Amino acid sequence: MALGIDIGGANTKVASSDGRVAETIYLPLWKGAPLVEELSRIAERFKPERVGVVMTGELADSFPDKRGGVRAIKKSVEAAFSESIIRYVDVNGVLTDGSRLDELSLAAANWCASARLVAEEFEECIFVDMGSTTTDIIPVVSGTPVAHRTDLQRLLYSELVYTGMLRTSIATLQDHVHLRGRRAGLASEYFANTADLNLVKGLITAEEYTCETPDGGGKDLPSAERRLARMLCADLEELDRGEIREVVEELHHAQVERISRAITSVAEEHSLSQIVACGIGEAVIAEAATIAELEVTLLSEVYGEKVSRVFPAYAAARLME
Repeated sequence: MALGIDIGGANTKVASSDGRVAETIYLPLWKGAPLVEELSRIAERFKPERVGVVMTGELADSFPDKRGGVRAIKKSVEAAFSESIIRYVDVNGVLTDGSRLDELSLAAANWCASARLVAEEFEECIFVDMGSTTTDIIPVVSGTPVAHRTDLQRLLYSELVYTGMLRTSIATLQDHVHLRGRRAGLASEYFANTADLNLVKGLITAEEYTCETPDGGGKDLPSAERRLARMLCADLEELDRGEIREVVEELHHAQVERISRAITSVAEEHSLSQIVACGIGEAVIAEAATIAELEVTLLSEVYGEKVSRVFPAYAAARLME
């Protein structure tokens, strides 16, 4: 078996090259999650012959800097698997054994594996992957990913939007909503997140609410509505369900518009007209593509929904073949 592992700050994703294994494990590194133990369980369960690793978790604030984060993650991987079977994907989409390299070449490189695989089939496109926390927007020109190589550079060029389906604070989507004929400011607090928004919107199920809730409460619909009401310093006695749904629609549209603006910027810069979308936010990407008047292909229709949700891990496994 060739196994791909994508180690993020919040989630670790695992996929096999044949797509039969496709799993997401909530593992918040900033809280000292037991990465070595979880990777060891993965090694024991699947007994892979080859392991391809990509990462973004080096940015977790439990590490002093990116270089230290990469070293810590590599150490965890190498404690769980035999070093002889491990390869890392660097920011150029190249497999390396990790023995002689600059650690920063592995930082935030999970999109590189995905874009390299997508570029084999879609020579001219924008690859967009919306996960729990961020949205990657990667231009592919003449069969080659041409995105910038660091998160900072990609933020500067609209190739990375720090908004996702689950963990994004509602206060970052916009600072107000329209309610009862007035403009109401939103509390700048972590009262609710986009998992609450998307649960009420119907874009995720309670089982897909895989991160922690902001208040430590339930992942059911009333709990999500209660947290969203707090964004307006209210509760469910002050706001009825219809008003909550109005707020949800406005905030959802704000997130879609933000992604659409970034996609449009990248499309215009590289003269591209097709979106290739994956991740748990495929539906949101499709909406953003429609606003941007661009064609969209969903990788869930090509590889299946489970693989689409862990595509960087799947791409790393495919590269190992």
